Amino acid sequence: MSRNFYILAATFGFFALISGAMTLVPSSFQPGLPANGSLWRTLALLLLVAALASALIGVMTNLFEQVDRRSEETRRAARQRRRENRKP
Repeated sequence: MSRNFYILAATFGFFALISGAMTLVPSSFQPGLPANGSLWRTLALLLLVAALASALIGVMTNLFEQVDRRSEETRRAARQRRRENRKP
């Protein structure tokens, strides 16, 4: 599940880089597109924030999955030890 968030973060980051690069392109090369540089910078900033948030969610999801896996393993090991101790 966390892999999906990492892919989403990479996609947002890629589009943030493209939007940031659009501020450097002169307006004559952008027919039909917004030529305002501050608009591209704002879009790049929002996409970057979305990428960072998505990466954070991916990391937290990965951590919680790991904790859940380890607690399940501990529970199974404890159950197995109790079963072995009951057998005379």
